[in-house]
Amino acid sequence: MKPVSKTSPPGRIKIMTSFSTLMGTKDFQSITIAEIAKNAGVTEGLIYKYFKDKKDLLYQVLCQHFAGFLSLVQDRTAAENSCIAKLEAIVSASLESYNQNRVFARILLLEVRNSPAYFDSCAYAMVKKYSRLIREIVCDGIAKKELKPDTDPFLLQKVILGAIEHTCLKQVIFDRELDVQAASSGIINIVSYGVKK
Repeated sequence: MKPVSKTSPPGRIKIMTSFSTLMGTKDFQSITIAEIAKNAGVTEGLIYKYFKDKKDLLYQVLCQHFAGFLSLVQDRTAAENSCIAKLEAIVSASLESYNQNRVFARILLLEVRNSPAYFDSCAYAMVKKYSRLIREIVCDGIAKKELKPDTDPFLLQKVILGAIEHTCLKQVIFDRELDVQAASSGIINIVSYGVKK
């Protein structure tokens, strides 16, 4: 499954755009293939030409979203020199994305993870690249002696990802604003210095 690109057929782009628009006003379960087709100005048959079903369409729309997000994160981390600054760039970009893209945030945090098919999707492949980037930064920080040598890269990756998601979960569910700067600084402060006096 490939994310949409400038070379994607116009019909495929219309379908993905239509579906993204509908997700802004309705929950996933209540959106029908007929609605997507009507909103896109295409036939239902064309949808099935490009997508196996509605969930496949959802995963490919998420994949497109993640591809753009991952590119942003890679650019921001490349502009930083230290491990901690790179991790802060990731945390900040992640919180910004959740805060600014509430539809995608709700789907990612609340809907797709209960489906085994999600873990075989292009969208999840992008999530794994994002997670791997965090782990690689941590490993590089250990190698450069910026982090303690006994730091567990996998565990720290999970701590960072969990902190990001739990920090914005209520804001996403109840549509509240998030102070991205304060939350990002708080997470990185704990990751960097711990809580022991």
